[in-house]
Amino acid sequence: MSPALALFALGSVALVCGTWVATNLRGSADALERRAAAAAELTAHARGDLGPPRQIMSAGVYRFLGGVIGSAGFVLLLVSLVEYAS
Repeated sequence: MSPALALFALGSVALVCGTWVATNLRGSADALERRAAAAAELTAHARGDLGPPRQIMSAGVYRFLGGVIGSAGFVLLLVSLVEYAS
């Protein structure tokens, strides 16, 4: 498999997934926040800590990270096109 094709595939997936979370389509960032809170609660209960779980990341942080991943995917797409053209 050529490097251009691999970069194109990786860039496409990163672009789609990153923009999906960054734009919060179908509540994806909110769902990630709820999932992280539930996992933190289960971890705390497994340790024997019965207090409220601490929040690690908010939906805004997930949206920001999705934007970074989407931007990186766009750059990978551009690099793959340049690699394919040369």
